Amino acid sequence: MANRMTINYEKKPCYDIVFARDFSLLAEELTDLAVAERKIAVICDSNTEKLFGEEVTGSLEKCCKKVILHAFPAGEANKTLDTVKEIYRRLIEEKFDRKDLLVALGGGVVGDIVGYTAATYLRGIDFIQIPTTLLAQSDSSIGGKTGVDFDGYKNMVGAFYMPKLVYMNIGALKSLDDRQFYAGFAEVMKAGLIKDAGFYEWLLDHMYEIHDRDMDVCEEMVMRSCGIKKLVVEKDPKEQGDRALLNFGHTIGHAIEKAKHFEMLHGECVALGMVAAAYISWKHESLSMDEYYEVRDMLVPFNLPISVEDIKPEEILALTKADKKMEAGQIKFVLLKKVGKAYVDRTVTDEEIVQAVKEIHFSDEDMKE
Repeated sequence: MANRMTINYEKKPCYDIVFARDFSLLAEELTDLAVAERKIAVICDSNTEKLFGEEVTGSLEKCCKKVILHAFPAGEANKTLDTVKEIYRRLIEEKFDRKDLLVALGGGVVGDIVGYTAATYLRGIDFIQIPTTLLAQSDSSIGGKTGVDFDGYKNMVGAFYMPKLVYMNIGALKSLDDRQFYAGFAEVMKAGLIKDAGFYEWLLDHMYEIHDRDMDVCEEMVMRSCGIKKLVVEKDPKEQGDRALLNFGHTIGHAIEKAKHFEMLHGECVALGMVAAAYISWKHESLSMDEYYEVRDMLVPFNLPISVEDIKPEEILALTKADKKMEAGQIKFVLLKKVGKAYVDRTVTDEEIVQAVKEIHFSDEDMKE
């Protein structure tokens, strides 16, 4: 038996998250969606196609009318409207209608692209999420945020659109290389920092099991992360209030991601953004100096960066001004009152942002010192 969690939308059950160790229960879960006479399009990137494409399509062929597989090149650089356009074209060629189903098989990029495609194809077609990375399982597959980048600006085009199911194969985490796994861990750490100090401490206490990817510990880690996100998105499904707290580390993180031309992974940039936000929290006297250094230094054992080379603080500041979270020319900056309690601040100045970026910027001058 798999563990499961129900996400509610407008106080009514909306979709289940199923926590499994493999894909053996996938077809059974989809029978509840009455797919016997429907076509299914499994959409993935070139990485997940090699790892899971054949297994997932083979499983789904048992429960539906027809399955097709469509893969696009992996990487954030392909999270664009051009990729969505190619998916539209394939769906039209295969005569997909509103009663058919899309499957997002992959990480956060795949989930965002397929969710946005589902929201807009024929004004809305059902889709499910099968997240295969730690980032997607712990964060991006939950809550109905979909979207693509536009001219390198993160998630500028998107929609809120709920999946019909999220099926998590925790065993898929073993397929990730170390860099991808730990980049995803940034979102796990974020969950504890903004909402649950006990979970944050649990992560530190289980550091070695997490490094070893112990399946029992990984499942509990993902479930607890999802539980935190469930509380936030159910209270504020369209980011009118508390859901903004999930953006901790993302304002400066997204700017670094663009400035580095997506050479760094999203989670790595979020980790840097969390350090910068914790630094501003200290300067606002929300965190003590010791708390700031603990937040920063505890990222290191999980192989996450706390400094970055070859960025210009003024460029990062300029890029934050294009962030989609701007309101009336003011950035909604997420800061920490303490570990486990975040808040939205609208008073962060340009000078404070520049100083925070300088705090995480590792330059040639630092080497000379």
